[in-house]
Amino acid sequence: MPAKRPTVDGMRLEIFKNIFHSIAEEMGAALRRSAFSPNIKERRDYSCAVYDGNGEVLAMGDHMPVHLGSMPASVAAARGALTFAAGDIALLNDPFAGGTHLPDLTLVMPVFLARRATPQFFVASRAHHADIGGALAGSMGPASEVFQEGLRIPPVKILRKGEISRDVVNLVLANVRTPAEREGDLTAQIASCRLGERRLREVAAKYGMPEVARYADHLLDYSEKIMRDTIRAMRPGIYRAQDFLDGDGIGNKALRIRAQIRIQASSALVDFTGSAPQCAGNVNAVEAIAVSAVYYVFRCLVSEDVPATSGLLRPIKVIAPSGTIVNATLPAAVAGGNVETSQRMVDTLLLALARGIPGRIPAASQGTMNNLTFGGRHLSRHRQPFTYYETIAGGCGASSCCDGASATHSHMTNSWNTPTEVLEETYPVRVKRYAIRSHSGGEGRNCGGDGILRELEFLCPAEVALLTDRRETVPYGLQGGGNAKGGKNTLKRGTKSKALPGKTSFSVKAGDILRIETPGGGGWGKLQKK
Repeated sequence: MPAKRPTVDGMRLEIFKNIFHSIAEEMGAALRRSAFSPNIKERRDYSCAVYDGNGEVLAMGDHMPVHLGSMPASVAAARGALTFAAGDIALLNDPFAGGTHLPDLTLVMPVFLARRATPQFFVASRAHHADIGGALAGSMGPASEVFQEGLRIPPVKILRKGEISRDVVNLVLANVRTPAEREGDLTAQIASCRLGERRLREVAAKYGMPEVARYADHLLDYSEKIMRDTIRAMRPGIYRAQDFLDGDGIGNKALRIRAQIRIQASSALVDFTGSAPQCAGNVNAVEAIAVSAVYYVFRCLVSEDVPATSGLLRPIKVIAPSGTIVNATLPAAVAGGNVETSQRMVDTLLLALARGIPGRIPAASQGTMNNLTFGGRHLSRHRQPFTYYETIAGGCGASSCCDGASATHSHMTNSWNTPTEVLEETYPVRVKRYAIRSHSGGEGRNCGGDGILRELEFLCPAEVALLTDRRETVPYGLQGGGNAKGGKNTLKRGTKSKALPGKTSFSVKAGDILRIETPGGGGWGKLQKK
């Protein structure tokens, strides 16, 4: 006789879905409220998630897609490298050992219940730190190998049985420009993980671990079923597309991202074969980023109330050839792969899907995170060092049902822009202008969203780096809609203005003004003639 399948109570399933999700959300709220840096406290450049004892995602907070889809690799790396005890927390950022790029510091904590020898859950928090050492302030500037980008941290224990490993913390702080801020942000991440552990203990005490584990498995299976149903509803076939990064800032131009999506029955194969070889600059991505981009795109095809678990990826196979721009190998520089190449992978995947399900896919959004970093020393405040990191919003692509949103972050980023008041209070800069960049979105039956115009005046000398894209290529329109305008970077010094490349580093003097114009989103559908 075949084994009888356990009965799943739909209401109970919904309860546990929301329990796990609320824990991830509360972890994020605790991290945000206790962080030191504006990048985490104000811009919300962080993510938190809950995992089962095998490292399978049970819930993600509504945080950063590029973080969340790639964080399981960090949990897997920590589980593989370390033997955990209760109260331990692992720290890592190595892109070639579960990380993404060096400023993203990830903490992974096991949750032990009922005196068991192995963890029943894991919780993780990832936050982008405004500096992790390296050649340039902010750790996001041009580089030709990862060793120039900052401190690489393999999985190590930052907490051992509840006690901070002071030697590990001291090693990190000795290699960064703003150690007090870094320690504050790391402490906030630790608090976030401890909160997640406490909440999971409370859930297990209330419902009993057998039931919690059973419904955790049901959530994974349910997510898989919904994704298979979604894929099954698509027209079978092979859909191909390619798009290009402007270049790597070192001399390589028009770096190709190629994707092929094969839809067959209830499964999908996503193949990035044909993408450019890994390059000399810093726009190389590691495999976890390619998987994250695929996860995000297919997650967007299912309804909002489906649990965001590892089950969503079960029907999807990802091929990212080693040694390419979508799966680079050591010692490639990778700071931009996380922020720029991830966006272009999404653009390419959506363009491919637009050939299979055209009514459901929007035109391209701005396709860049417009990364700005700067650092130096305050002229006042006892010459204290400062480092700052920001991504700047742009236009979203229009869809078959509506215009694209203006001046908002899209796709692989879900952060905010730093409020003017916080920026001017914390750093020696003045916001000269902050406005919507009118008419930068593409025209069409539905118009693309407009980008942003941001001008910063520096009040003291500083070191600045830009890591931007869609300055030469532009966001595409769909179904006859027009392309959006690309971005522009300009430095004003006195009465003279100088156009800046998309990827560059430079020094500024007091009084210099940096002007960044971000791309719009593409239009959708042919413009109707009156």
